[in-house]
Amino acid sequence: MNVTYISLKGHVEIEKYRYFYFFMMLPVYILIVCSNCTIISLIVIHKNLHEPMYIFIAGLLTNSVLFSTNIYPKLLADFLSNEQVISYQACLFQIFVFYSLSGSEFLLLAAMSYDRYVSICKPLQYAIIMRKTIVFILLGLAWFVPFSHIVVFTVVHANLELCSFTLKGIFCNNSINYLFCAGPKALLTFGLVTLFNIGILPMLFVILTYVKILTVVYKSCREVRRKAAQTCLPHLLVLINYSCLMTYDMIIIRLESDFSKTTRFIMTLQMIMYNPLCNPIIYGLKMTEIYKHLKKLFYKVRHDC
Repeated sequence: MNVTYISLKGHVEIEKYRYFYFFMMLPVYILIVCSNCTIISLIVIHKNLHEPMYIFIAGLLTNSVLFSTNIYPKLLADFLSNEQVISYQACLFQIFVFYSLSGSEFLLLAAMSYDRYVSICKPLQYAIIMRKTIVFILLGLAWFVPFSHIVVFTVVHANLELCSFTLKGIFCNNSINYLFCAGPKALLTFGLVTLFNIGILPMLFVILTYVKILTVVYKSCREVRRKAAQTCLPHLLVLINYSCLMTYDMIIIRLESDFSKTTRFIMTLQMIMYNPLCNPIIYGLKMTEIYKHLKKLFYKVRHDC
């Protein structure tokens, strides 16, 4: 059976710096997996963290682990390989997972903002509205909706003819559109609809929700304002961070000819490093209950050693 391969030409002087890249990124990947999984484990183990807000955080951190695992193992292998290539089928799968999980990130943040809105603005109805059934339905939709959108692109792309086999990147993303001989115009329209549904709409929902929360909190006492800031600030930081990274991705793809190869390489590494690393740091340090359990865990490990 014939297999089509795509060459990844986004690396910078890989023959000279391959071991530097490898030993720089390997600890990053290990740190991403360990830090995210530590907080996920704390949320699973401790019953006082079995609340909607923490369940959504666990979902978000799981998303970060899956996102990184989709990219890092192949990237690390490429650093040590003589040729940086990927089969067309594997490339499509990587794109599918990359953009599905990216959309899930925005929808999970939207679900978390709704949880904070109900908690702060409708505290007496919180237990009724945010039942566990509703929480798991929101979690399921956060993953299902992007998957159902992106799978359409994957199926269509699988049947398009390639006129080029060289990708200007270090992993597969929407830059693959430049490799096709021609694409259906309907796909461009569906792409804009998808961007709105799983990117822009959730972001607008989050912004409007927090505006409403701030309006209510502003009229409340200092203790309510302190508690709101404590729980909402981490979500806003993650939203701003991820929105900037996704903007980087769009800039790299749409304006790739205007950036040097080194600039694209650095920006791409930032995109896959910052968010998965920042999420556990933000939630581990800013969420009081998680921070308490982290302190106990580190104290126990230190005492045992």
